[in-house]
Amino acid sequence: MSLPLPGMRLFIRPLLLVAAAAVTLSAQTEQRTLTGDRVSIYNLAGTLRLEPGTAPRVGVTITRHGRDAAQLKIATGDVHGYNSLRIVYPSDRIVYPAMRSRGHTQLRVNSDGTFDDNEGGGWFSRRDQVQISGSGQGLEAYADVVVTIPRGQRIVVHWGVGDANVANVDGDVRVSVAGARVTAQHTRGKLSLDTGSGEVSVTDADGDVTLDTGSGGVMVSHIHGDALLMDTGSGSIAGGDIDVRTLKTDVGSGGLHLDHIKSRTAAVDAGSGGVELQFDSTVDNVSAESGSGGVTVRLPGTQGGDVDIESGSGGLETDFPVSSTRFERNHVRGRIGNGNARIRIETGSGNARLLKN
Repeated sequence: MSLPLPGMRLFIRPLLLVAAAAVTLSAQTEQRTLTGDRVSIYNLAGTLRLEPGTAPRVGVTITRHGRDAAQLKIATGDVHGYNSLRIVYPSDRIVYPAMRSRGHTQLRVNSDGTFDDNEGGGWFSRRDQVQISGSGQGLEAYADVVVTIPRGQRIVVHWGVGDANVANVDGDVRVSVAGARVTAQHTRGKLSLDTGSGEVSVTDADGDVTLDTGSGGVMVSHIHGDALLMDTGSGSIAGGDIDVRTLKTDVGSGGLHLDHIKSRTAAVDAGSGGVELQFDSTVDNVSAESGSGGVTVRLPGTQGGDVDIESGSGGLETDFPVSSTRFERNHVRGRIGNGNARIRIETGSGNARLLKN
């Protein structure tokens, strides 16, 4: 057997280094459990999935990624009365490659890993400005998290960036994200979704639903419960098959179109953008307003009550026979049919219409 030439060692060492690097960059997965009636989770970057669990406690599967994944710390303990799990990032600059070239997100984060809870950290915490971007210098690390939730559990998730999904969960669930798309399907119980920027989509929810977006559209379908509350700073709202006692929406800028509604009380306000509402059942109190944009409300032909229809600059239209107490070019007030319902339609500019289904 011939001895290796001295130069051959130069080829062996790089191969060993490459192998070591591959181990460092591989995903690292661990599991934790959280007990108690109230549970909270904090994470700045990664994907989130909430799904039903059969165990009597909350299960959390954490998969760390990125070249600096090993630097992430997992902390647990009480935070504001919640049994919490916190993924702590030891840097004020975080690189999350999935963001690609979509700019960056900034958050105020406490040293204990908490944020977005409106209470600050404990006496031991300080609040730092943290920037998350898709490239550049910084800590390249993030954690994908899967949470299994027992029936009836109360849970709050505080999230930075990365898509979030809630599916088939039965409980009291609140998900608040800084910048991400949030979706939910087949949920039971109270559901609250809040995003600073990103779209929100909810399908088949049985229970009270609250949706809030700073910027991003909202899609809803098959919502059944006591209340549906929606608020968007910038973005449209669309959907249908809504059966709730109370419907309330507020749109800063963007249109709103909802059909197949069953709701005794509805209040809709749009700063700018058209409003279209179609009700399958009679109502007790409906108010639909837009600062700029047409407003159309469609009701069953059997609807009765007092009506008030007004447009600052635009036409008025109704195919209900109105016994008018006030009739002007841009303002009609009167009564349709019988009943004690109150129906108000108002727009600053655009047509105001009350039509039969």
